[in-house]
Amino acid sequence: MEPEIQFHAIHEKTKMTNLDLLFSFKGRIGRAPFWVYYLFWNLVFICLALLAFSMSGKFLLTFAAIYMLVTLYPTLAVNIKRCHDRGRSGWFMLVSLVPIVSFWYLAEVGFLPGESGENEYGAESSLDLSEVFVGPQGLRAGWSAAILFLLTLLFMAVLGTLATAIAKPAHDANPNLLTPKTGLIVELIQFFALLGAGTVVAYIERRRILDYNLTGPRCFVHFLSGLAAGFVALSVLVGAMNWGGWLHFGPVTLTGAQIFGFAAIWGVIFLLTGLFEEGGFRCYLQCILTRGINFWWAAGAIGLVCLLLALLVKGNCVWGVYAIALLGLFPCLMLHIRNTPRSGFWQAAWVTSTFFGLIHITNNGENWIGIFAAALIGFVFCVSVRLTGTAWWAIGCHASWNWAESYFYGTPDSGMVVTGHYMSSTPSGNVLWSGGTDGPEGSLLVLGAILLLLTALLVIYGRKSAAALAAPVAD
Repeated sequence: MEPEIQFHAIHEKTKMTNLDLLFSFKGRIGRAPFWVYYLFWNLVFICLALLAFSMSGKFLLTFAAIYMLVTLYPTLAVNIKRCHDRGRSGWFMLVSLVPIVSFWYLAEVGFLPGESGENEYGAESSLDLSEVFVGPQGLRAGWSAAILFLLTLLFMAVLGTLATAIAKPAHDANPNLLTPKTGLIVELIQFFALLGAGTVVAYIERRRILDYNLTGPRCFVHFLSGLAAGFVALSVLVGAMNWGGWLHFGPVTLTGAQIFGFAAIWGVIFLLTGLFEEGGFRCYLQCILTRGINFWWAAGAIGLVCLLLALLVKGNCVWGVYAIALLGLFPCLMLHIRNTPRSGFWQAAWVTSTFFGLIHITNNGENWIGIFAAALIGFVFCVSVRLTGTAWWAIGCHASWNWAESYFYGTPDSGMVVTGHYMSSTPSGNVLWSGGTDGPEGSLLVLGAILLLLTALLVIYGRKSAAALAAPVAD
């Protein structure tokens, strides 16, 4: 009897981990872990369904079926352990497949308490549910990212409805033509939606908004440096295209006060663009994921997105996402194998850069080069955060790049042309070099401009790069 008593004493003290909860058919769990799993399951489903809808414009039953298939194993594991807690075999799950009788199953596993003490399936669960939500550095990264994503979409829907009721923005006859009024309304909605969602996340995590990669030494200087870098890099790109005969300039379209008026309004609009996109990806998501992601979570997230693209999106744009996903796979795997300290930043950079390219596939006129370029420059912006300790260089570079491309040179930006641009231009020749309807970002030459930005970052901040790489950006 003594060995048996000793075994049970050890078993009762054994703590169930999150991996045990999701991937083991042995043991028991109570009602709370059961419902927490389904809360997480539905939250992830909603996020992915909204993402799939934004890519395809419709909800597909195929997506729902694939999601249920991918999550089948952990769903079975959770339900079987809950059946064990009620003193029943895992085969009791089959009751859930019978119409009407399935309510009996839900009542049993969802609302009735488990058997007290130890039963034939083991001791009562010792799973600490707080670890599902909270890690060593606060709210777990997955929950924070999901809350940020859902709240941003919710606030955008609310603010968009209010803007439509108040401002009644006119629908442009040409969907590829962006007016200052429409651009300002859209960017204000996006900016305040992210600000509202970020404020809620910061409150939950007990942080300041500035803690999300918006503090650091000489922020204003970094911002001005980014402004200069973005304009110079885009100018070099446009100059190279003109020199090669793939872009021809026409007459100046503005005169007098119009030049300064449109320059100012488009400057404000593209600054808001930089604040929204860099705020979402290089501030919130980069900071959140850095503290709570490893290679397998990063690879899983990117793999799932690539699967959704393969199923839902047609056209060659998706190859830009596939390319950046593959480009980051081997380096991130090596960081994981070597157990490199603080490699979470680069795993997070791989994810945020891939997702940054992903959000551009819905733009009219995009090609795979433009998508890959968007993701690649997203990675350069991550490098700037690492080297400077702040996202302000990226915000400035992003804003001035778009301003120079759309307003100053009058070229298409992701297929969109703005009204009130200073210069006029026309693409010419092979689309691989001219970018076609995508503009300079769709030209192969854009890769050289991006490498120029990366080189400038390393040269300007190279002396401090060793210290920056050794120190964590986010707590």
